[in-house]
Amino acid sequence: MIKKYFVFLMVFSLVLFSFGIVAQAGPKVLKLAHLNPEKPTEIATAAMAEVFKSMVESGTNGSVKVEIYPNGVLGNERETMEQVRDNITQSYIASGGGIAPFFPLFSIVNIPFSITDYSTAYKVYDGSFGKYLASLMEKQTGYKVLAFGESGGFFQLTNSKRPIHSPKDMKGLKFRTMTIPIHMEFMRSLGASPTPIAWAEVYTALQTGVVDGQHNPIPIIYIGKLYEVQKYLTITNHMYTPYVWVMNKDFFNSLTDEEKKVVIEAAKVANIAGRGVNRVFEAGDKGLPFLAKRMQVYTPTTSELKEFRDITVPAAMKFIEKEYGKEGKELADAYLKAIEEAKK
Repeated sequence: MIKKYFVFLMVFSLVLFSFGIVAQAGPKVLKLAHLNPEKPTEIATAAMAEVFKSMVESGTNGSVKVEIYPNGVLGNERETMEQVRDNITQSYIASGGGIAPFFPLFSIVNIPFSITDYSTAYKVYDGSFGKYLASLMEKQTGYKVLAFGESGGFFQLTNSKRPIHSPKDMKGLKFRTMTIPIHMEFMRSLGASPTPIAWAEVYTALQTGVVDGQHNPIPIIYIGKLYEVQKYLTITNHMYTPYVWVMNKDFFNSLTDEEKKVVIEAAKVANIAGRGVNRVFEAGDKGLPFLAKRMQVYTPTTSELKEFRDITVPAAMKFIEKEYGKEGKELADAYLKAIEEAKK
């Protein structure tokens, strides 16, 4: 009797042990967050998320499951970045404002009028400089950098007070910026008052007059319906500020070598898809043509744009050297050199 009972216990233990192995063999869950609505045919981050999910789940045969959390549902940018740091959320496509508090040197890639076309931007961020910047971020922040995404293209100026044709028209206006110091310096150098405001609060801040204007790419102006609370749009193309796609490093390291390869490849392809969505959007009837029917659009002349550059570029370089010292200047020089090489 005792022997039979012992055998029963052994068999029962083996069953439990086997069940435990099966339970542990379930898919690894990768929570991916981004700050925009889940409209993959219109919005870059949504396209990136959907392509990434499809490629990761199929490429790993389901061993990694991707859950998408759009529209900032997990919290504001700081909160979501902290969740990724703590491995509560595994990945986040952060705006420049989201990454800047964790990596202040990110400011240097916002030197005004430094990148002037998309092909140059892609070469810079996909090339050796992008790899160096990613390694520097990883070293200083602990985040794994998957890609430098596109927030929507080049930044433009909007406001509710008056047309902006030249720098003198900026004086006295209150402009919303992200928490990127060099964005704020850009506004100050033009005589405007910069006010950092979280993206989720921008529409209300513009609507209630907390700020008069803001700057963002065309797709972001459309996504946020800012045309409803802004009257004037000035096409300056003054900055190209990428998204930074981060992942918890411990989670990434927990993946098998094959899963890591799939994740890296999926992020690269998803990033290209996001850029493509932006270009299609800009060319379509929801891009500038859509905004032109609802806002007064002005494109500065060559001489007017030169006025903007002559004020903001020296101010930015002086700010970088003062704020970030030798390290900042060296990174800025490397960035500008990468742009020149990309143009060749």
